[in-house]
Amino acid sequence: MSQSPISKDAKLAPTELAQLVREHQADIWRYLRYLGATPSDADDLTQETFLAVARANFIEQSPPQTAAYLRTAARNQLLMARRREKHQINTVELATAEQVWSTLVPDTGTAGLFAALADCLEKLEGRALAVIDGFYRDRRSREELAHEMRMKPDGVKTLLRRTREVLRNCIEKRTES
Repeated sequence: MSQSPISKDAKLAPTELAQLVREHQADIWRYLRYLGATPSDADDLTQETFLAVARANFIEQSPPQTAAYLRTAARNQLLMARRREKHQINTVELATAEQVWSTLVPDTGTAGLFAALADCLEKLEGRALAVIDGFYRDRRSREELAHEMRMKPDGVKTLLRRTREVLRNCIEKRTES
């Protein structure tokens, strides 16, 4: 039987807490955004999550257990914040979101996914690269891109959909190996 990541008689040293924050802060922030927190709420809730973990006498057992524990702590912080704001939250949807997240995001966190995305983006050429750069990096509308690329807006929409699918497949292949 595996041990729980919490122990009543241990305390994280400041350096250990700092290391935990460095390793997991970005993923916890992204997870909170995934659950629907605004960027500023995710900032605050991420800080609250690590404060709660420090107060809980957390002991790291393994990377998967740590990631799961931190997501649970973050989700609880979000739930408490929403209750204070008197917002209704569907906890079944949160549980489903957790299942999807833990299935799609590897134990190593989102850093591996971003590295795979960067590698896959390097392989794009021509119109596919132009449409991804224009839409996501330059934040231009489909209509603007259509005019610039001498295409119809629906053509740009289709090109974006197909290029995202190519990137998705590339990322999946890279993360499976």
